[in-house]
Amino acid sequence: MFTDGRRRLVVGTVAVLALAGCGAGNSGEPASSSPTAAATGDAAFRDTFRELVETNTTPSAGSCTLAAQRMADRLKAGGYSDKDIVQFTPPGRPKDGGLVATLGGSDTNAKPVLLLAHLDVVEAKREDWQRDPFTLVEENGYFYGRGTYDDKSMAAIFVDSMIRYRAEGFLPKAPVRIALTCGEEGGDQENGVKWLRDNRPELLDARLVLNEGAGGQLDQDGKPVTLEVQAAQKQYQDFTLEVTDPGGHSSQPGPFNAIAALSAGLDRLAAYRFPVQLNETVRQNFTALAPLNPGEVGDAMRAIVADPNDAAAADVLSRSPVYNAALRTTCIPTQITGGHAKNAQPQRVTANVNCRIAPNASPQDVQRTLNDVLAEPRIAVTPTDPFSTDIAKVADLTPAIVDPIRSIGQRIWPGITVVPFMSAGATDAIFFTDTPVYGISGILSKPNDTFMHGLNERVPVKSLYDGRAFLYDLTKAYANG
Repeated sequence: MFTDGRRRLVVGTVAVLALAGCGAGNSGEPASSSPTAAATGDAAFRDTFRELVETNTTPSAGSCTLAAQRMADRLKAGGYSDKDIVQFTPPGRPKDGGLVATLGGSDTNAKPVLLLAHLDVVEAKREDWQRDPFTLVEENGYFYGRGTYDDKSMAAIFVDSMIRYRAEGFLPKAPVRIALTCGEEGGDQENGVKWLRDNRPELLDARLVLNEGAGGQLDQDGKPVTLEVQAAQKQYQDFTLEVTDPGGHSSQPGPFNAIAALSAGLDRLAAYRFPVQLNETVRQNFTALAPLNPGEVGDAMRAIVADPNDAAAADVLSRSPVYNAALRTTCIPTQITGGHAKNAQPQRVTANVNCRIAPNASPQDVQRTLNDVLAEPRIAVTPTDPFSTDIAKVADLTPAIVDPIRSIGQRIWPGITVVPFMSAGATDAIFFTDTPVYGISGILSKPNDTFMHGLNERVPVKSLYDGRAFLYDLTKAYANG
């Protein structure tokens, strides 16, 4: 998932669809197998997953093209012909390729259901990891390896599902299409979805897209609590802050110092909270989550819904980075450089400020706010990159979308709560202007337990197989819906 340290926000657009509960047989640490996936080609799926994880797709040393070729080989071995598969490589980027494969439908006028997953992963240094990040290891109920959660789990599930559909002779009403692309993580690789949009838009033309961006929560005992559906996400924007000065000898300091001026401005930014901007999505989600959060937090959720200007409620919710980001736009400094010599007054100092902008706010307004908060006219605030016109569409959670999630979810995890939400980060959903994109994996985990983008990334084995069963059936339901 794009951007370092992205936190997921449980911010729903509809009320909770089922009472919170615990599925039978899900206590304790994740088990090493799943009854929901029994006798459905587990070994073949595991081998597909292994091959993806063990194919290095980092920007520095890997190749998405190789991973795409290996998945194309599996699809062809599973019965897909050359005409069913499009392999593409952006010009001048031989390692940034991907593939699109299609299972035809009975309705020639129906647009496909598009299954989207990215092949690239963030960097992983062997010396920092306890295990080789590019060797799939199963240990203590987890699969370990770079990409096991983000996002080779979904890529493997989608390839596996496509092969199973062909093997069983499944003829959907609408076509089912898979797109495996590179560059989602922002590591200087060519973004495959953007390239397809600009060069082969017909391959992305779909009725709906199933994407990464959501999983679900297990409690500390490993019992299922929530099944998440991402329907919206914040806007990503970096700003460059710069202060320049003629400088001079450090032994004769003047009244102005570029580093001190920028530091004082950043202190003011750190103390500033953007105003609460509740949209209907956040309001309905807090209404739904309040019963699941007894005590002060649940009371604050009810209070902020009743009165968005309730400062006390906002203070309570702001203690949580997740809920704080749900309430407002956030901007924080992430990098700083400055000075040219130890014995000279600094002539230039710059900082990067990373903003996650609420859907109902604009980057231009945020830039004006930064200028006001920094309160130093010599701090120049400019967008690091031009303001993007690629903004993710807020997807409607209609009964046609929600009902299959609820039905299949209840079968796999009896009593689970379906919680739509908004992400604080960004995914490749930004490249779909008119097509609704839903982030949903069905891969449940304990809070902060996957180490996504960090050391020793992992996914619970049972959760992976349950997610496989969930997405297999959900895709069928949408293709026939």
